[in-house]
Amino acid sequence: MKLATLRTAGGSTTAALATGADSYLALPATEVGELLAQADWRAVVEGAAASKDQTVIAAADAELAPLLPRAGKVICCGLNYGDHIQEMGRELPEFPTLFAKYADTLVGAADAVEVHGSGRVDWEAELAVVVGSELFRADEEQAREAIAGYTVANDVSMRDWQNRTLQWFQGKAWDGTTPVGPVMLTADEAGQHFDVRGYVNGELVQEGNTSTLVFGPARLLSYISQFTTLRPGDLVLTGTPGGVGMGMTPPRFLKDGDVLTTEIDGIGRLENQFRIHAPVAATV
Repeated sequence: MKLATLRTAGGSTTAALATGADSYLALPATEVGELLAQADWRAVVEGAAASKDQTVIAAADAELAPLLPRAGKVICCGLNYGDHIQEMGRELPEFPTLFAKYADTLVGAADAVEVHGSGRVDWEAELAVVVGSELFRADEEQAREAIAGYTVANDVSMRDWQNRTLQWFQGKAWDGTTPVGPVMLTADEAGQHFDVRGYVNGELVQEGNTSTLVFGPARLLSYISQFTTLRPGDLVLTGTPGGVGMGMTPPRFLKDGDVLTTEIDGIGRLENQFRIHAPVAATV
């Protein structure tokens, strides 16, 4: 099944089950994270689908909100594809390189992205993992069983800010700059691996398969759970394949008006136009 968080008339949001290309079924939760917090969330979805009192929402009457607008944790893995590690001039890591974002960074699948104060806005197409049950000090099998599903994300990065220090945080956690969605594909319907692609104005710039991840989804969740509790509705971004702008010769970055498209076969596509205001001079 595919689950989404929709903005509906009046500015409210609802969790929803995709029932076709053009329609959704409203679910008894304001967003997907709230739905996943219910231990019997699968039964809740199945019950809503079987109900005679279904509320059907046409895609034309709603917008795709960020899938998990109130995610308690958004944890990202950098340098996790072999080709991306090479283009950044580094060796394969022994442990995952992790950093955090906030729920404030997340935007919807078709939302415009506003950037103020960066002149080096870069793209990072990624598979993201949605946590479905609590994990703490879990092994890989427990972590695998705790995956609710998968979604599409782009870890948009402000490289001028990221490279000011050895810590990446300030270049990664900008409000309203991380598209996530359009839906969560539940783990029971997902294959083992995904093709991940990124485009700038329709030009393919990134392409990779998650089979080449150094640390796969279950391994990442297990590792993270050794030091912090993961809970339903938390989001883990798994890293990006080669082709980021900073790795190009010469480096290339997004310009005002550019459209960034991120897609994963079987899950869906993000398409976000960038509005870049008053970029500052690059410092590196």
